[in-house]
Amino acid sequence: MGNLQVKKQPKTYDAVIIGSGAGGGMAAYVLAQAGLEVCLLEAGPMYDPKTDSNQLKNAWESPRRGASTKFRPFGDFDGCYWGWEIDGEPYTQKGNSHWEWWRARMLGGRTNHWGRISLRFGPKDFKRKSIDGLGDDWPIGYEDIKPYYDQIDKLLGVFGSYEGLENDPDGIFLPPPKPRLHELFIRRSAKKVGIPVIASRLSILTKSINKDRGECFYCNQCGRSCKIYADFSSSSALVIPALRTGKVDLFTDCMAREILTDKEGLATGVSYVNKKDMQEYQVSGRTVVLGASACESARLLLNSKSPRHPNGLANSSNVVGKYLHDSTGADMGGIVPELFDRKRYNEDGVGGMHVYSPWWLDNKKLDFPRGYHIEYGGGFGMPLYGFNWGIEELNGRFPVKGKKKEAGGYGISLKEDYRFFFGGECRHGRPG
Repeated sequence: MGNLQVKKQPKTYDAVIIGSGAGGGMAAYVLAQAGLEVCLLEAGPMYDPKTDSNQLKNAWESPRRGASTKFRPFGDFDGCYWGWEIDGEPYTQKGNSHWEWWRARMLGGRTNHWGRISLRFGPKDFKRKSIDGLGDDWPIGYEDIKPYYDQIDKLLGVFGSYEGLENDPDGIFLPPPKPRLHELFIRRSAKKVGIPVIASRLSILTKSINKDRGECFYCNQCGRSCKIYADFSSSSALVIPALRTGKVDLFTDCMAREILTDKEGLATGVSYVNKKDMQEYQVSGRTVVLGASACESARLLLNSKSPRHPNGLANSSNVVGKYLHDSTGADMGGIVPELFDRKRYNEDGVGGMHVYSPWWLDNKKLDFPRGYHIEYGGGFGMPLYGFNWGIEELNGRFPVKGKKKEAGGYGISLKEDYRFFFGGECRHGRPG
């Protein structure tokens, strides 16, 4: 920070936590409940879904009619601040590499922008090298981590159905929502070809679990964040309850710069920049918890050089920041003619899929290892800004009353066609 004077916070904490997302938020909650004094650093502003969410706003209230911005890549109503590009936080890509880095700058981090899909690792997932020879086996197994999965289910709430599948372990489930009409069609057709379609497993409260969080009322807007805390985000389910204990000092708009260490190389605190006054500060703690997401955590470890850690903190292997991989997937869509021009009714449901397909095939008979699951989308839903799906491509493809129906056009005919075809589209996503 040049010649600027570093200011030191007077209080020494039991723990200094960097990041308020899934990892940092859980650490703050657990430590505060245990009575420890916690400092929680967040690079973005305060965010409380109860007051800051755009839930239940009408489409026409969007000032840009759904157009994306750097601050809101998924439109004005999305529950996340920033995304792939952040003013003042550029990053470069080496050579021909292509890396799109999604970052959230707000209390709760990226838990404000996700599908709430909450699946457990199965027994095989901990021992993949023994199965297919790739990667490494974990030093622990499913039975070691199962008690913690159970605690999470009870604390945060996950709905689902009990299936007894070998590598898709059942949890402690809340009641799942009933399938929508397009999901019933998918399940019927999938059954004919041997593809299982079961209730999704999402961290959304279909039944109240405590007095501080409400029960889902099926508005299909989890992506905006929930004003009654019925879906999981770190802010609503972890950090805000932790703040109520009086044991957490929350510092927002504070970007961690470096983890401080002593002569023995042990972490003693954090140096951070307050983005409001652009001054550097230091805060001390007996323990430092790094929960800033994979790439930010790697940046901080590499920034934290010292005589004991000349290559960066925890980087004796020289692999910190390398071999990073984001989640991958593919998607495709289709049309179900039987769903054209059907009666209108509320089909919103939860903010996400009501059913999904876990991996079902035997890899010994296939030419690739491991597998994927299928996430299904479709149905009515409330028409929102940006509502379109290439209606012009439906021209003449589907017979209506014995004739090939032309789609699209202008004015009244376009509106009629949208009403006719709306609800007949299904989408399939296949995360790897």
